[in-house]
Amino acid sequence: MAAVTSIAIPSFSGLKANAIKVNAIAKVPTSTSQLPRLCVRASLKDVGVAVVATAASAMLASNAMAVEVLLGASDGGLAFVPNNFSVSAGETITFKNNAGFPHNVIFDEDEIPSGVDAAKISMPEEDLLNAPGETYSVTLDAKGTYKFYCSPHAGAGMVGQVTVN
Repeated sequence: MAAVTSIAIPSFSGLKANAIKVNAIAKVPTSTSQLPRLCVRASLKDVGVAVVATAASAMLASNAMAVEVLLGASDGGLAFVPNNFSVSAGETITFKNNAGFPHNVIFDEDEIPSGVDAAKISMPEEDLLNAPGETYSVTLDAKGTYKFYCSPHAGAGMVGQVTVN
C-alpha cells in the first residue's frame, strides 16, 4: 500500500493562488489479477464498432455529394473548376456559382452516354444562376463520359467533362 500524505492543490480566487494541503491515502493493487482485463477488451471492441460505423456513415454521406464544381474561377476566369473529374454512378454533382456569372450547366446531347436524355440532366438554357453561391445539382446514373458547357460562355472555353464510373 502506498500512502500520499501531502499534496499542494492550487486554489484560484481571481488571479491570486493559495495552496491547500490535502492528506490522502491511495491504495495501489499489488497483484495484476485484480485488474479487470475484460473491460479493456470490451472497450477496444466498442471502439472498433464505432470506427466501422463512422466509416460507413462517411461513405454514405459521400454519396450525397460527390463533388462541388465552381462556376467561374476565383481569379475571374470563365471556367468550370474542376473542369475534368470523375464520380461514381449515383453520386451528386453540385455546380456552384462563383465568379463571372451568369452561368448555367448544359450537357451536350451528342457527348453523353446513349440513352441519357440531356434535357433531364441539364438546366433549361434560359435559366441562369445570377448570384454568388447559387447552385445546380445533378445526379448521373449511367456510366460513361459526359461533356457539358455554360451556354453564355462556351465560346470563351467554359466547358467541362465528367466521367461516371
